[in-house]
Amino acid sequence: MKVGGRTVEITKPGKVLFPEDGITKADLADYYARVAETMLPHVRGRPVTMERFPEGIGGERFFQKDIPDYFPDWIRTAEMKKEGGTVTHVVIEKAATLVYLANQACITPHVSLSRADRPHDPDRMIFDFDPARDDFAAVRDGARRLRDVLEELELSPFVMTSGSRGLHVVVPLDRSADFDTVREFARRIADLLVAKDPDRLTTEQRKDKRSGRIYVDTGRNAYAQTAVAPYAVRALAGAPVAAPVEWNELGRKGFGPRRHTIRSLFRRLARKEDPWREIGRGASSLDGAGERLDAMTERGR
Repeated sequence: MKVGGRTVEITKPGKVLFPEDGITKADLADYYARVAETMLPHVRGRPVTMERFPEGIGGERFFQKDIPDYFPDWIRTAEMKKEGGTVTHVVIEKAATLVYLANQACITPHVSLSRADRPHDPDRMIFDFDPARDDFAAVRDGARRLRDVLEELELSPFVMTSGSRGLHVVVPLDRSADFDTVREFARRIADLLVAKDPDRLTTEQRKDKRSGRIYVDTGRNAYAQTAVAPYAVRALAGAPVAAPVEWNELGRKGFGPRRHTIRSLFRRLARKEDPWREIGRGASSLDGAGERLDAMTERGR
């Protein structure tokens, strides 16, 4: 496959990765080649963790951080510190890299909330609404409440379907705060949400203690943690896509976290521009927001 001036060999292009849908490795590579122009601004410069399925979604799954020795040298890498040493990640810079990863049966790339040049200074803060069961109405309501809080804090919330069961709410940051600061800030907001709706929301990590409530997960706001990349394919029947959406879409009839798929996304993009195309312009500091959060928390007592 020729993409972005490079030719990427697709080995076993007829290999079926999604048995119920007949979606092959060639189909996956074609999707990433076509979506690259829209996807690249959201992943460029970020260390990647590869979620790979060599035998398709019904087979073994494994997560891989360290780049294999056989990857070509034109793929950018970043050496990141870890406990006891370092790990060398792929960094997606080109459409050809996305296609190459697809050929490695990397169905879903997960990316850091910081960029490789400043790995300890995130430019994204993320909240993951993870339901215990399929209850999108409650997920939607929780995300909207979070949006209202974030806007009151004068931050810019963006929303994305997870491609699975939930929603991700993402706030662009100006990289003036480190991960510890961002994680603590996000946790305070999550605690505020739960205090207002303890019957439907929780920050309890243990599933057996959630009692069917929606988990407001802020744990990804940490060094070396990742989140599913915008426009990444999920390893589920139908090949749903983690798709950025407009807030007003959440209430539309039939809308859900798997609304957009590898086969339907381009009809959407033909009608509507990427809802996150201006996300970088909303990048904010947490300094003033922290003062406003203090005041908001005090009012809630």
